[in-house]
Amino acid sequence: MSEHDRDAGKARRTEVMGAPFVERAMSDLDGFSRPLQDWLNEHAWGSTWLREGLDLKTRSLCTCAMLAALGRGTELRGHVRGALNNGATIVEIREVLLHGAVYAGAPAAIEAFRNAREVFNELGLRVPDEA
Repeated sequence: MSEHDRDAGKARRTEVMGAPFVERAMSDLDGFSRPLQDWLNEHAWGSTWLREGLDLKTRSLCTCAMLAALGRGTELRGHVRGALNNGATIVEIREVLLHGAVYAGAPAAIEAFRNAREVFNELGLRVPDEA
């Protein structure tokens, strides 16, 4: 395991997801959970999220679409926050989730919309009234 990749990944993870999110994920680690967090920091965040070719906003929107399609609400809520941190608008997030309804199905989209709205409400964000 490369300590450099792990440290760079943790820094990118903090940039995207916010310090409170990463601190929560990294708190209270033990011999069981530490290997997973180290792996995520090195491979997901230190390798994939540091690649060139997609800007962070696009990468975040893709991640939201995939998590919505997979029905992974807990992870989706975190990545909706990350997408907002990376400059995505509520409208862009809505459109990605709506687009996913065609390919992942209505139930997945309904759940994704619920999760996204929960994040918007927690952050005190006003959802635009536009159609």
